[in-house]
Amino acid sequence: MGPLMVRVEGDRCRLRMQPERKHSNLQDMIHGAVTLALIDISLFAAMRTLTGNEGARAVTLELSTQFIGAGVMDRPLDSVVEVLRETGRMLFLRGQVEQGDHLVAAFSGLVRKAISS
Repeated sequence: MGPLMVRVEGDRCRLRMQPERKHSNLQDMIHGAVTLALIDISLFAAMRTLTGNEGARAVTLELSTQFIGAGVMDRPLDSVVEVLRETGRMLFLRGQVEQGDHLVAAFSGLVRKAISS
């Protein structure tokens, strides 16, 4: 994925990547699999920064994604995530992937937190 930058913005977490040639598809847009990888990583970045939970043994149980627009190669790609609810074992999250004011995708996810030994 390359270098990733994380920033907390109030009750949201922003994870940013700078697309490189290796992230493009045959149409010279950001490959959908790269967008999905960014989303999955952002779930764990949000878990760590917004709740303080360690993500080392946590797992993604569900990820629902709606691709809305194509990601372009010459602008940073951001995944902005918020926590909807946290229970003893689960974390419910949702967010958007954006490039400035251009919406690339929307998503929701369910992460099973690590269980203490």
